Amino acid sequence: MAWEEWEQAKAAVASASGGGGDTGMRLNSVGPGESGGADLVVRQDDLGAVGHEAFILHGELSKKGDIAAAGSGNGSSGSTMQAAAALKSHHLGLGSELETTVETWTSQVKHVLQACAHISNHLDFSKKSSQHDDDTIAASVSGRSGPVPVSALNEYFK
Repeated sequence: MAWEEWEQAKAAVASASGGGGDTGMRLNSVGPGESGGADLVVRQDDLGAVGHEAFILHGELSKKGDIAAAGSGNGSSGSTMQAAAALKSHHLGLGSELETTVETWTSQVKHVLQACAHISNHLDFSKKSSQHDDDTIAASVSGRSGPVPVSALNEYFK
């Protein structure tokens, strides 16, 4: 983002907030089930759904993305690698190029599989962590003889 764009973005926020420039602190909700003009919303179902899709993609890609062993049926070299070996044995450059392509493909598939696993695991963790944080904050805010008004909370952040 260029400096001019940053200045324009700041001016737009300032004009949207009434020109005062002080946005202050706002809580999205105090307890479970309450909602309002939330700026950051983490829905547990959304996290779970994305994590589940990453898990499904990992499983499907594991089964269908292995072209090096495709057609082997027994874990040895697949038809693509066998073709590369046959081409190389006849001193054709295409054989080594095909082999390089399969190796590159395999490497890339492994990276995507790792990313899917990371996304799935991270979203599972985030889902649990976010719910725990929400529960902790709700308990601490409403645990003092009822909910603390936002005006009182703002005093702590000045």
